[in-house]
Amino acid sequence: MTKSTTHDTDNNLSDLVDFGDQIIPASTKQQRVNDVFRSVASSYDIMNDVMSLGIHRVWKDQLMNMIAPAPDHQLIDLAGGTGDIACRFLKRGGKAALICDINTDMMMAGHERPDLHLYGHALQWVAGDASALPLADQSADVVTISFGLRNVTDRDAALRQALRILKPGGRFYCLEFSHVRSRPLSAMYSLWSEMLPGMGALIARDAASYRYLVESIKRFPDQETLAAMMGMAGFARVRHRDLSGGIAAIHCGWKAG
Repeated sequence: MTKSTTHDTDNNLSDLVDFGDQIIPASTKQQRVNDVFRSVASSYDIMNDVMSLGIHRVWKDQLMNMIAPAPDHQLIDLAGGTGDIACRFLKRGGKAALICDINTDMMMAGHERPDLHLYGHALQWVAGDASALPLADQSADVVTISFGLRNVTDRDAALRQALRILKPGGRFYCLEFSHVRSRPLSAMYSLWSEMLPGMGALIARDAASYRYLVESIKRFPDQETLAAMMGMAGFARVRHRDLSGGIAAIHCGWKAG
């Protein structure tokens, strides 16, 4: 009887995941994340500028510099939301891009972007969960996920799925908020983060969703831990580059042939 009770307890613990500062049943996280992004979809791009003081644009430019899109490259952007990464990829000369996101409200907001209308012939939208993608094996030269991995319930599964859909020799890039290296910068960043729910209340009329986003950043694995997770998922040549002192980081991995 004691052994059975311990086993049941371990199973229950393994079914718990983080949702910001809360620990919740894994089965409920995706719906709660969906509710957050449904609420902020219409103001998401504006709030990105406010929250990062526009620096997210510089980070995304650095991501594109690392990718160096080629005329024969097909991109799949996971948790692609309003299409910002896909748009940059196509602007830089990539052949085609597919945006996959579980939240249709975010993708609908992307459909309203005038700059994306220029690339209609080279752009696809697919509703799908990053941890169980409705996409074929070996279908992309480049796979990206930007500011989305921390919202996925099963991050290890999402990394394995990213590897699966990559062609041999293809590359995976994760742009995500990370852990600040410098104590003085970390203190300043913490103060700024505390102000973001209030900004969310003013601009998006939703403080709670932005409180979750701030909390989710704090709980996300650090640079070395994420690199190790990518290695465990099967990626080779894993490396990472800190941005703005570690406020964000780009992780890159390669799929062996």
